[in-house]
Amino acid sequence: MSEAKRRTVGRPASTAKASGGHSQSLVRGLTLLEHLAASPLGLALSEVAEMAELAPSTTHRLLQALQSQGFVTQENEQGLWRIDVKTFRIGNSFLEARDVVATSRPFLRRLTAETGETANLGIRDGATAVFLAQHESPQMMRMITRLGSRAPLHASGVGKALLAWMPDDERAQLLDGRELARVTANTLYQPDTLHVETGQIRAQGFACDREEHAVGLHCVAACVFDEHSSPLAAISVSGPVARIPEARLLTLGALVRQTADEITQQLGGQVPR
Repeated sequence: MSEAKRRTVGRPASTAKASGGHSQSLVRGLTLLEHLAASPLGLALSEVAEMAELAPSTTHRLLQALQSQGFVTQENEQGLWRIDVKTFRIGNSFLEARDVVATSRPFLRRLTAETGETANLGIRDGATAVFLAQHESPQMMRMITRLGSRAPLHASGVGKALLAWMPDDERAQLLDGRELARVTANTLYQPDTLHVETGQIRAQGFACDREEHAVGLHCVAACVFDEHSSPLAAISVSGPVARIPEARLLTLGALVRQTADEITQQLGGQVPR
């Protein structure tokens, strides 16, 4: 067989180089998606480029490629870039595979039917809670959270439930020596106060958000646990203060805790004792 013939049936000499280039573009594109996913309000081209440490021209070319496939979108008015529906679908398919979202959905529907209020599911991502599923209240005035939106762990019902059950050293690392945002006048933002609060949450089995994340809204939340009794997710019931006054928080808290325990059992997890 001639040398020319061998080359036509073998691996092209330039393939390794091209493959490396494609891999680099793929990694860069995924990096852009990570930055956009962490910025739900959107980012300008210059901000994305700076975060990814890329030239604006390279960043723009990658964003256009992602946009053509439906992974990102650009807002016309301000030109901000955001993740699009295909990115959400891929992320959601992973969560469905883990069963926590799919398993929780009927329980969220039941909570809304029993309480008349919006039921939510969230997980922890760093120092924030990310909302992954929701069943809306049928009431005209109701709490609605955009899926994928975030709230500080220390300033939300779901977040405080997750915070309370994480290991002590991990919780201290998140709270101590940091300036925590005061989202509303009711937000607990002092580490000492939050350490006391998390102890009370563990004792009663659920967390209460008393207008700490949004003025006019109350929330109760409880953890869903994995097989090691570590917090896997948290569910909550939220609604206007007028329908969830202080006297109703404890009643709803017990119901949400019971429901969270049922989800834990359904997933094969272990509720801490």
